[in-house]
Amino acid sequence: HSLNNVRLNSCSHCSKVARASLWGPLKELWDTVEGAVWRRQPESVHLLDLQLKKHKPNFLSLYKNPPKSAEQREKVRKASTEGIAIQGQQGSRLLPEQLLTEAFILSDLFDIGELAALELLLAGENQQPHFPGLSRGLVAVLLYWDGKLCVANSLRSLIQSRHGKTFTLELSGELVALTTRFTDELMSQGLTRRLLTLVSEINVTREFERLQKERGLGNEKHRKEVSDLIKECRQALADCLFAWTCQSPLGKDDTLALVAHLETVTVEADGSLDSVNLALVMALLYCLDVSFLEQGTEDREDLLQALPLLTEKQYVSAVHSRLVDGRPWKLPGLQAVCRLAWALALHALSQLPQGSALAEFTEADEALADQALLGGVFLFMTEGMLGCEGFTHDEFYTRRLHSLITDFLALMPMKVKQLRNRADEDARLVHMSLQMGSEPPSSLRKDLDHLMILIGEFYSKDPFGLELALEFWCHTESLQHTSLQGSYLGMAMQRPPHKQVVLSKFVRQMGDLLPPTLYIPYLRMLKGLANGPQCAHYCFSLLKTNGAPHGDNMQVTGSPVSWEHFFHSLMLYHENLRRDLPNADATHYRLPPIRGITQRELDGLTSFLQLLCTIITWSENARLALCEHPQWTPAVVMLGLLQCSVQPVLKGELLLCLAAFGKSPEIAASLWQSLEYTQILQTVRAPGQKQAAGIEVELNEIESSCEEYPLTRAFCQLISTLVESALPVNLGAGLRAPGFQPYLTFLRDAVFLPFPTRAYRRAAEKWEVADAVLEVFHKLLRDYEPQPSDFVQETVELQGEQVLAHKPPGHSLMFHLLNDSPTLTLCLSLLEEGVRQLDTYSLFPGKKQLESAVLHCLCLLDLALQKEVVFMDLLRESQASLIVSPLEQLLQGVSAQSRRADHIVNIARYLYHSSSNPEAAFQSAKILQRIARYPNIQNRLVGDFTHDQTVSDKLMAGFVECLDNEGAEEGLEKGDDSEPAKKEARIRHETQIHILNLLITSLELKTPNLALYLLGYEVKKPINSTNLQDAGVLGCPRSCLHAILSLLQRGSERRSGPVLTSQAPHLAELCYQVIYQLCVCSDTSGPTMRYLRTSQDFLFTHLQHLPFILPGDEISALSQMSWLMKTAAIELRVTSLNRQRSHTQRLLNLLLDDQPRTQHAGNHYDTHTHLRRKLLSVLDAINFSQDVPELLQLDFFERTQIEQVIANCEHVNEHGHTVCNVKLLHRVLVAEVNALQGMAAIGQRPLLMEEVNSILQQVVERNRVRRSLSAKRHALQSWRGLVETLLTACPADLIPADDRQIIIRDLLLDLHDKVLSEDSAGELMPIVAGAVFTLTAHLSQSVLSEQQQGAGLEGGSSSGFASIANSALHLILRKLLDFILCTGGGFQRLRAHLYGALLYYLQIAQKPEEPDTLQQAGKSMWERLTAPEDGFSKLQRENLAIIESYGTALMEVVCRDACDGHEIGRMLALAVLDRILSIDRQSQWLLYVCNSGYLRVLVESLRQDDTALQTLLSPQPPLLKPLYIYESKMALLTRVAKTGQGAVELLRCGLVSQLVECQVFDMVPDSDSHRVFGQRDPSGFIPSPLDRYRQILLPALRLFQVILTSTTTHHQQGATQVLQWLIVHADTIQGLLRCQELSMGALQELSLLTGIISKTALPGALEGQDVNSAALPEFQGHISRFQRQCLSLLGRLAGSERERLLKQAEIAAPGDPAERREEMEVAMQQVCANIMEYCQTLLLQSSAQAQFSICLFSPSVNEPASRDGHTDLALPSALYSRVPSLGLVLFLLKNSAADFFRFHQSHRQALGKLQSLEQLPPEELKECLSPNPSLCPVCSYVIETCLFVMWRHLEYYLLYCTPTDPKDSLMPGASAYRSRLTDDSFGRALGLSRVSQQDLEQLQSDMGAGFGEALQRKLLEVEGLYSQVRSRYTFIQALVRRIRGLLRQPKS
Repeated sequence: HSLNNVRLNSCSHCSKVARASLWGPLKELWDTVEGAVWRRQPESVHLLDLQLKKHKPNFLSLYKNPPKSAEQREKVRKASTEGIAIQGQQGSRLLPEQLLTEAFILSDLFDIGELAALELLLAGENQQPHFPGLSRGLVAVLLYWDGKLCVANSLRSLIQSRHGKTFTLELSGELVALTTRFTDELMSQGLTRRLLTLVSEINVTREFERLQKERGLGNEKHRKEVSDLIKECRQALADCLFAWTCQSPLGKDDTLALVAHLETVTVEADGSLDSVNLALVMALLYCLDVSFLEQGTEDREDLLQALPLLTEKQYVSAVHSRLVDGRPWKLPGLQAVCRLAWALALHALSQLPQGSALAEFTEADEALADQALLGGVFLFMTEGMLGCEGFTHDEFYTRRLHSLITDFLALMPMKVKQLRNRADEDARLVHMSLQMGSEPPSSLRKDLDHLMILIGEFYSKDPFGLELALEFWCHTESLQHTSLQGSYLGMAMQRPPHKQVVLSKFVRQMGDLLPPTLYIPYLRMLKGLANGPQCAHYCFSLLKTNGAPHGDNMQVTGSPVSWEHFFHSLMLYHENLRRDLPNADATHYRLPPIRGITQRELDGLTSFLQLLCTIITWSENARLALCEHPQWTPAVVMLGLLQCSVQPVLKGELLLCLAAFGKSPEIAASLWQSLEYTQILQTVRAPGQKQAAGIEVELNEIESSCEEYPLTRAFCQLISTLVESALPVNLGAGLRAPGFQPYLTFLRDAVFLPFPTRAYRRAAEKWEVADAVLEVFHKLLRDYEPQPSDFVQETVELQGEQVLAHKPPGHSLMFHLLNDSPTLTLCLSLLEEGVRQLDTYSLFPGKKQLESAVLHCLCLLDLALQKEVVFMDLLRESQASLIVSPLEQLLQGVSAQSRRADHIVNIARYLYHSSSNPEAAFQSAKILQRIARYPNIQNRLVGDFTHDQTVSDKLMAGFVECLDNEGAEEGLEKGDDSEPAKKEARIRHETQIHILNLLITSLELKTPNLALYLLGYEVKKPINSTNLQDAGVLGCPRSCLHAILSLLQRGSERRSGPVLTSQAPHLAELCYQVIYQLCVCSDTSGPTMRYLRTSQDFLFTHLQHLPFILPGDEISALSQMSWLMKTAAIELRVTSLNRQRSHTQRLLNLLLDDQPRTQHAGNHYDTHTHLRRKLLSVLDAINFSQDVPELLQLDFFERTQIEQVIANCEHVNEHGHTVCNVKLLHRVLVAEVNALQGMAAIGQRPLLMEEVNSILQQVVERNRVRRSLSAKRHALQSWRGLVETLLTACPADLIPADDRQIIIRDLLLDLHDKVLSEDSAGELMPIVAGAVFTLTAHLSQSVLSEQQQGAGLEGGSSSGFASIANSALHLILRKLLDFILCTGGGFQRLRAHLYGALLYYLQIAQKPEEPDTLQQAGKSMWERLTAPEDGFSKLQRENLAIIESYGTALMEVVCRDACDGHEIGRMLALAVLDRILSIDRQSQWLLYVCNSGYLRVLVESLRQDDTALQTLLSPQPPLLKPLYIYESKMALLTRVAKTGQGAVELLRCGLVSQLVECQVFDMVPDSDSHRVFGQRDPSGFIPSPLDRYRQILLPALRLFQVILTSTTTHHQQGATQVLQWLIVHADTIQGLLRCQELSMGALQELSLLTGIISKTALPGALEGQDVNSAALPEFQGHISRFQRQCLSLLGRLAGSERERLLKQAEIAAPGDPAERREEMEVAMQQVCANIMEYCQTLLLQSSAQAQFSICLFSPSVNEPASRDGHTDLALPSALYSRVPSLGLVLFLLKNSAADFFRFHQSHRQALGKLQSLEQLPPEELKECLSPNPSLCPVCSYVIETCLFVMWRHLEYYLLYCTPTDPKDSLMPGASAYRSRLTDDSFGRALGLSRVSQQDLEQLQSDMGAGFGEALQRKLLEVEGLYSQVRSRYTFIQALVRRIRGLLRQPKS
């Protein structure tokens, strides 16, 4: 319908508002009928049945409106005060007064009930957004007529679906039975009369007058739409009758009523019937048709029974008397047609056996035919029927008229003979009167002329490609044609049917002895009959055989209708004219134009040229045969004639003939040369020539003065044809610079540029000229590809001088289009003119040509935009001196007409006319899409588009209308343009695609951009302040967003899902993409998501229908789902952030449910049925396998080279896929084939081309595979994104833990199943691996959190671990390991994800660390050993069994990844090894790692890491990768070292010696505090150099510590090696021990260092080792230095600096100061413990008895520091200044005891709290247990060692020490003391040179005071509280007792 369907599509919208009874339900009716009859939708019969029952009254009283009534009027009048109830809405509604007034006007206007009028107005208001610029009243007018049209269309479709005699729609029997029954009933109720009445009553003019009076007409568009609707209503009603008579005959009364109606019909101004009356005439002709009986179909008998002509005598007699009756009709011609049809029907009846009963009527057939002939039947058929433009719209009109004409010729041969005789007679009369010189008699009848002209006219149009004219040709000879499909030609040489014989005889006989008067009509008839490929061939043969042997006198021997005769006369004429040429100068143009030829001859020549043109246009054989004929040489003669002075009309015909010849490329090449040679267009000037000659003169002087331009148009057509066939490069070589340039210049400067200013007698011709010349430009530019050679200025030699060579014509056109040239200006003004004319919506002469010219202009601009990038790049590279500007900038120039920059706006305005001009809209969209890529233009475009409100509204309406189009169809290949409707549908579809691409491109650019304006966002205010509304709400216009949504929503409420996804998959994909882009962009996201959620419920509706399965177009289906899932992920995230829980919950349920939701009670679902989760079914829809095309099998080309060429032709397309440019490849390959020389190559050419073809097909297939893989990747990524968002971003409580685990299990298992299947594509693995990683991480989290909730191990659910059964966990592990193994050698990055997943998985079975409470310490070892196996260890054991079942294959892969490859992969592989080694009790993996040499590789790689680690310590933060890898390695080595076996293996691999060589340990950076703060990394992510150094040192120290702890048997060897490391790096280590700033990090270092030193730096360490004796003293020196430093460190930590450090920690702490203080305390205690252990070891190692022991502390008891932190070291003498005193140990002892109690107390309090909080998860328990549980054991240990050291020292000093006298103080040392120092160096090192008696006494008394009762009690309490639990029963007690004993003994 001309009223765009689109607009009125939305019944769904109006369901909420007033369902105007005159429109809404009728629209629904039409939808149902169309769905059932034309779209053949399933379930439609049932719906149709319901609709027909409902609407039966509408059909019975067709077009009767609901009557007015006073009661209704009253009701409506009160609506403004009391309100009114509206159908389909609750309650009543108050309506404004204005609306009621309009309703009364509407009611009077259409004479409809007041309520109906009100409903119509409300519907109009509701539909208003679809009609921008119209008020509700005007929309109501449209809806009123659209409702009427819907009824008429429905009726027509129902009638067409009937079963009958003429055609069938092949519908189901059930449907046909339903419609037949229904329509029969209507017919019996008098449908025919009603239809005829309505056709007479409805009249556009009358309706318009009424509307005009009530101001019911709007702008031009509205007027056009209303008039189109009214016309279509009439047409549809008439078509109903026509469709009925095609299928079933009418009854007697109905037929007579039809005849009565036709009696009164009149014609239009041009003498033709209008299309409505034509339909009624054809209806009558079908009533009187019996020809169908000849066809002998299977239901012939039934049809005979139903035919009233045979069964009802009254019928025949009534019709007969009515038609024979002498009353004249208003149109005698029409009466004649009906009489002829009746005569032929009677004749046919007389041939039938049943016809004998009707003999009284059938005899009258001859008389009737005579009457018809007298009425001028053939003339009326030509003018009145063929002249009607509606005639060509229906195939069955054509068929019926064909049967009428052929029946007349076949059934009434005598009549035809009479006509011929009369014509011969008339010809004689005419001839005589010419001889006498008198006027020919006026009474001549020209029936035969008219018949011939009718046949010629009728068959020359064949819009449906039926080639009915074939019936006029009999194949007298066997044809060379192989593709004959015409009627009766398939059978070999069977005798043709009688009718065909008669007809072909008619054609031949009419040509025999043809009288001159019939010559032209006969040629015209032949021209019609030659229309079609086969007909043309027959006609060619006829003309060939007509020519008799060549005699002297043509007239006697051969027929005048033959090639022979025709070309002979042409040659004579040419000879004659050539003789007349006086000289070569061009003066003959001034002579009278006609020489030696009369007007009649001229007409004859013209007719014959037209016939020739038709034949050679259709038949290539004829073209070649005529052109190559040696005697006739038509091309030469015609070109010769063109040089003579002949009338322009004839020259035009000659040029058109040449154009037809030029269709064959073989002929075209020679034609070019002849054209150049004859200088039709003068391209070479003779030196002395004064003025131009040739066609240019004719155009400027003759045609311009006549104001008619046939010659110019024909010349353009000739050039257009020739350009398409062949474009010679060297045209005119030797005489001028070769090339096409002169022709282009002529067309541009002489034809195109002046065309607007010339005068035209026929207005339409102006546009015809423009169209013809633009067509040539379009073809030239279309075939032009810019080449580098085009930009080089070349010269050619011409008669001894150099002239510039011409560029290709395309280059010249590009140059003109890329400059502000007259050509471009004219093209743009043509576009402006075009859109201005279209806006008038009126018909004007040449409209079609103007539209075509505009289309060519748009194509030129599009091509220029497409090629300009390459063109300008080449131009820049060539450095030529041409200046061009990009076209998109030129288009922003100012227009000369409007003085505004509105070129682009004009181009966009064509979208507004997409309903009438789909192709222009398509090109316009294409151009806009190309321009939209440039961000700088977007901003200006928004300004231009919104500058003028009315234009802005129109533009928006244009875009929306193009998008809204429902008639668009996808999947039609370009080639399939056979049917105009299909072509149009394809073009509309592509327009939508371009507009969507335009939106997508624009949305990626900065704001404001075109897309935001078109989608209805604010462009003048901030975008996020937009408030999107439904169209029409708050005056919001309908925008592209509404259009896109309504496209997607169509059908989404049905079960089958949105129609668009399957009907136009690519379109749907782009629509979803636009919506995703709006949701993802931060500016538009808020408004868009709000609108989609609240107004549309968009996502929920669409996700319901996932997955989309399209068997034919998997790629599009995947892309649609990708964009939709990405949008859903955003929605989930946003609703979760905004706490819109119900929305989130609803989407989650939709995606995750595996049970149907029970919506209402009495649900028919079985509650146990399992659905497939939506997420899983989407995953199912992604097919992981990908068929890859097999390799090329080539015979001629070299495969490697071809692959190279293919690679060179690849480029990245706009979707980011790498694809091969097939067109370019084709060009390259064909050029290669063409370059081959020699005969062999020519012979092989077909084979070569075949191979080229197979290569191209292969490449197309490859491109498809790439696109498919990319779509799968995209879909999988979106799926993964959605799943991860679901699990991460949504509130955890929306998915209960148990469900969560089951869901993750399902997803993991399905993913693995798909990826592990045989044929899954490797390209998808990385995404799957990523998804597996996140899913496993979530599974692990979920299980752990569930256990912490306490459901874990105490309760221990029966199925195993958590909600997820152990068996499921094992299955996941197996699949994960399979996945790791199936990745093979490659894919290391992918395995990184899988290792991550494996780590998370193994974490599930890791027992959470329990807080170390004192209770738990109470469990004895035995209890622990005999405890039953808990869930963790069970799962761990089973996991290990599974891992080990994979054997060495898995070990190999993991170890290999740990040793080399990508850094992250290595770290994760190392972590996996670490994890597995930690649970591998049988040490299988450890054995493998050691034996396979991987361990050695790892150890040796440490040496290579050294340099990388050194770079890390530079101040500038470098890449931290080497650090992380190093840490991972050390962690693994530490894990290996934890078993004795592993530690030994490490020593054997030379681990320590590798570390000894590392220099990085010596590169201690400066302390932080001295550095400028500015250099720190502001984010705090990159640690400072000192921290980085610690990250390198600490792992090494920990590793040493572990090795020293685990090596029992080889302890000595390990200790020595570590000592070596200490000594090699002694400087560094001593620096660290002396460290001034004791930060937390420094304390950690010291803690580890002192631990290692205490185990290695012992006097006996070097014994028994093969240490070089020379180096021995040095080593010992180092050892004693370590001792001294440790003791001085003890002094600092235990005494002097302790409080200061703790204070400092509290101040510096960023977090919780108490926590930091505690950490420091722990670290200090640990260092003290290590040093005390060292002291203890030294004492024990030196001797078992105290008397031979060494002394480490001096015998004085000065406590080192006062409590307030001020040091007062009042040592008695300087003697002991370097040796710490025993008082330090005592101080440490006291402090530790105090600390112990402090910690113990807070621990008890925390436990007390805990008793009441049993249910807390461990995380919170740890918070309660704020004191660090490791402090108690450390304190206890320090206490024990302090006591031991004190005891040994006191025992020595008080029992064995011999004091020296002070006066000997100058001696180097007391011998007694020295003798007891086992080693000289020790004594010296400690500086205890002498001890006096007084010192010892002082010591005893001080110690006695310090070690008082209180302290002893405390110590024993410590033992009671703690140590006994740990089973070291009475160690403290014994030592306290002994010390007490020593202190109490009497002073000696």
